[in-house]
Amino acid sequence: MSYNDLSLKVFTCNANPVLAKEIVDNIGIPMGDSEVFRFSDGEIQIKLNESVRGSDVFVIQPTSAPVNQHLMELLIMIDALKRASAKSINVVMPYYGYARQDRKARARDPITAKLVANLIEKAGTHRLIAMDLHATQIQGFFDIPVDHLLGVPILADFFSKKNLEDIVIVSPDHGGVTRARKMAERLGAPIAIIDKRRPEPNVAEIMNIVGNVEGKTAILIDDIIDTAGTITLAANALKKAGAKEVYASCTHPVLSGPAIERIQNSQIKELVVTNTIPLPPEKHIDKIKVLSVAPLIGEAIIRVHEQLSVSKLFD
Repeated sequence: MSYNDLSLKVFTCNANPVLAKEIVDNIGIPMGDSEVFRFSDGEIQIKLNESVRGSDVFVIQPTSAPVNQHLMELLIMIDALKRASAKSINVVMPYYGYARQDRKARARDPITAKLVANLIEKAGTHRLIAMDLHATQIQGFFDIPVDHLLGVPILADFFSKKNLEDIVIVSPDHGGVTRARKMAERLGAPIAIIDKRRPEPNVAEIMNIVGNVEGKTAILIDDIIDTAGTITLAANALKKAGAKEVYASCTHPVLSGPAIERIQNSQIKELVVTNTIPLPPEKHIDKIKVLSVAPLIGEAIIRVHEQLSVSKLFD
């Protein structure tokens, strides 16, 4: 496949170059020629080795760990493109770092998701393409167009091909009910909800299960799995409540700290994730299945460039 519009260019920084390469291969164009350097004191330098004058430029950069480094790379890349007279600068952020700090939960809390939105916008971005934002209201933090891509269709398609019987889609908390319902509609299944209490960040305590899971194949769905405390406790609670087997899924496999050990030792039969965040070799365990978002993002880039509807991707 090749795409012959020379006014479309795609660049990447260092956060997920493998995904970026998959995306340009799906579109059928070469990767934009750029380099990211480090000075000896750690400062970042970006070099654009080709002209972008008058081009629609897309920059692939999830702000995953190390988030501050990847965010700074992105801001400097945007500045370089702006000063090189790119016609439009479109940031493709498969994973939006700091998204969980989206409101004031306590007095004097920062709203860091808004701060990041300000930085990206002020740097010179014309459009953001994001995937499964932790809080959908983050779209409103920007005064530029935001295209919000969904991971549910990719995950649902995978599970539909497994031909699992008597399934129930489970949200690990009340905030994820809409996501669970979307997946349940695609798979023609009922939903259940884990009622949990979180006494402090990254600590979850499972309380009750709302819905019938006895004798069923449970599929947990979330947007982010970080330390895996919530998802593994949920899987254990589902098994105790009589679930036949438990699968888990998410769009963004942050998987920090004890996550891999917890998943390996949990009741989860298989964890299905996407490649919005690269998984290092030490996190590739047999229980984890990685699906690619490259075809979806590639199609979204073409549609934005050709000024076509992006929402049609999810009809």
